[in-house]
Amino acid sequence: MAHTRQILLALVLGILAGGAINLLIPELAPTLDRQLLTPLGQVFLRLLQFIVVPMVFCALVLSFTQVNRDEHVGRYAGQLLGLYVVTSAVALAIGMGVAAWLTPGSGIEDTAPASVKAHDPVPLAQWLVGLVPRNPFEALAEANLLQIIVAAALTGLAARQLPEQSRPFIKVLESGYEITLKILSMVLKLAPVGVFALIASVVATQGLDLLIKLGLYVVGLLLAIAAMALFYLALMAVAGARPMDYLKHFGESLSFALGTASSNATLPIALENARAYGAPHQLTAFALPFGTALKRDGAAVVQGFNALFVAQLFGVDVTLSLAITIFATGLLVSFSTAGVPGAGLVAMSTVLSAAGLPLEGVAVVAGVDRFTDGFRTALNVMGNTTNAMLLSRVRREPETQTEQSNHG
Repeated sequence: MAHTRQILLALVLGILAGGAINLLIPELAPTLDRQLLTPLGQVFLRLLQFIVVPMVFCALVLSFTQVNRDEHVGRYAGQLLGLYVVTSAVALAIGMGVAAWLTPGSGIEDTAPASVKAHDPVPLAQWLVGLVPRNPFEALAEANLLQIIVAAALTGLAARQLPEQSRPFIKVLESGYEITLKILSMVLKLAPVGVFALIASVVATQGLDLLIKLGLYVVGLLLAIAAMALFYLALMAVAGARPMDYLKHFGESLSFALGTASSNATLPIALENARAYGAPHQLTAFALPFGTALKRDGAAVVQGFNALFVAQLFGVDVTLSLAITIFATGLLVSFSTAGVPGAGLVAMSTVLSAAGLPLEGVAVVAGVDRFTDGFRTALNVMGNTTNAMLLSRVRREPETQTEQSNHG
């Protein structure tokens, strides 16, 4: 059986097993979760996180040393940021549009007791300062992807200026990158077990009754996510970027993101899928870690959708100024949401605070957040990888034309 199908089957079986535990032996659910399901899932995630940092650092430094000209790196970053802003704005508009159409917040009472405190947004100047690591080893130890990108860029650009002296160092990185790929292939054999344990843990402890009560909310959010996914496939078709081939090669990354709800943990698999897809390594080695740190279409969709949901829930009139505030704040927050499970709730409190909406709305969706988190993460991964593939398509054509003119 193909690995992607194994992961999807494990996802389905995990939902069924978790549902059976919750319905038939609910008194044992906490013990089974604490002693078996959660440890299995956490061990698997830790094994993946074990290789994320060395793989990303090695891949980034190698990409900076292998690009044809230094200015290509700046062009990659600038073009990717342009694509990110446009597509994230589309995702946010889709989330708000679906919420305005379905009005899922009408007539729903507060059912989830959990609450999340609001966090003040980080000022732009402080965020920019935080991009520069004080200690490269601290950035690596904390898996701060944005700081790792800066550290790898400085290392790679310096190595380009010292081709002879840096050759042994580059050989070490090349060897380290191949070793992480081999570890990845070993860890991925455990993926079905890890995905099964993670999703079974959620269903066994939370049950499906809340999903039924908030059914219109869940359906509306999944509809918005599906609409954004279709937008990406249509965009790839228009650009000639082979959407069916994309689904074939990146299906493993998407299904894995669905099961783990972690963009960071999915990054090594996405890098390997991009290589199988045939994308230029020097581009994807930079673009995919860059996108994992910044690109969050799932977060954009959910922030717009949730803000209007809360407004409907508490009977707040959605004026033009409120809609603009939600849109602008949601767009900024989507770029700073962490790529780990549950980060969307903290980001949601920031958007609600900025828009002046009741923070109690966070508690309403807290109970079903983990059920929808995997779908949002899959969209995050899809947005990251499709933007990289679109850029590789756009950049490949001029390079091909240049090569043909040189041969002519």
